[in-house]
Amino acid sequence: MATAAIDRAADPFDVSRPELYAEDTFEEVFRRHRAEAPIHYVSDSGFGPYWSISTYKPIVHVEALPKIFSSSWERGGIAISGNPRLAEQYNMREPMFIAMDPPQHTAQRRTVAPSFGPSEVAAMKAECAARTGEVLDSLPIGQPFDWVQRVSIELTTGMLAKLFGYPWEQRHHLTEWSDFGGDVELIKNPATIELRLAKMQEMGMAFAALWQDRMANPGGKDLISVMLRSDAMKEMAPEEFIGNLILLIVGGNDTTRNSMSAYAYGLNKYPEERAKLEADPGLIPNAVQELIRWQTPLAHMRRTATEDTELEGHKIKAGDAVVMWYISANRDESVFTAGEHIRVDRENARRHLSFGYGIHRCVGARVAELQLVTLLEEMAKRRLRANVIGEPTRVPACFVHGYKSLTVELSRY
Repeated sequence: MATAAIDRAADPFDVSRPELYAEDTFEEVFRRHRAEAPIHYVSDSGFGPYWSISTYKPIVHVEALPKIFSSSWERGGIAISGNPRLAEQYNMREPMFIAMDPPQHTAQRRTVAPSFGPSEVAAMKAECAARTGEVLDSLPIGQPFDWVQRVSIELTTGMLAKLFGYPWEQRHHLTEWSDFGGDVELIKNPATIELRLAKMQEMGMAFAALWQDRMANPGGKDLISVMLRSDAMKEMAPEEFIGNLILLIVGGNDTTRNSMSAYAYGLNKYPEERAKLEADPGLIPNAVQELIRWQTPLAHMRRTATEDTELEGHKIKAGDAVVMWYISANRDESVFTAGEHIRVDRENARRHLSFGYGIHRCVGARVAELQLVTLLEEMAKRRLRANVIGEPTRVPACFVHGYKSLTVELSRY
């Protein structure tokens, strides 16, 4: 049965605490969570009570039952910060197709998915390689610089601008909006709620202008044009439009951006694995999956129980928040041997849950993989190595698991 309710400060398995991620101390806490209480009820946290699920098997079980474990924004959505009362109070309703249940989810996902299909992604390869090469060739050799700003953000923001047909000279706004849209800590007090709302409205107004432009100039292949041609999305309410923009921008930015930073940081941390990769570039596709697993750019997803149910002996009540910690499942010892370590030749690296599982699996996974594979290929072509200087500054939050800055020097090998 569930662990007895105890004081928040004393609860060892309230893994929503931002300092665990800011200080990079989450691994030991989750190791104990998996060993001692893999499914645990947190009676009080900065986000309210929630069920905390830390192991692979029950997370897959929950993901496979969307009728019982809802993603709907009306019930709380996909993040631990979801709160229907606050959403109503601050007019913070942000419906997006990942935060919908079938059939609405199915229709809207079906609209966007073809833009990320195999042939569409293959067509992006040459431009992605050229852009990546251009960025790498602009970097100094033997001089310190911030990898997050110069590489991770620059490459991912450029891809987002291309996918949306967003004005190139204004692409830095996409990074700013992504950071505000994905920061669950902003939901904790009224002042930061209002700040986030203002940024989301700013984003909505900028994209509304693009929407009007595409209506006047139809036929494009960018995501805004695709939405306009869709019966499922062309009549979206303003808040739904903003919600889907947050999804596509945060999803398109954070997975790739933070995995790119994990490539520099993680392989520096495991030099023997970096040596394997440098000796055999054929390992790149598998190494990309391993880096995505090890980093887990979105630490969790949340569901809400639609009915009383039971999960491995734990009685979950209708309305309970159920938080699935992908970051822990991706280190589950029953699935990934020595999962806290990077192994570029790990045989089952592709079993990671970083892209989710089931009907909500990341629609843009192929684009993220393309960008990451291309970065590693272009680094290998130039025989470039990123040497980390000091510890990174990390995102202090339990949703986006990432890096704010990472100082490196490049060398040749």
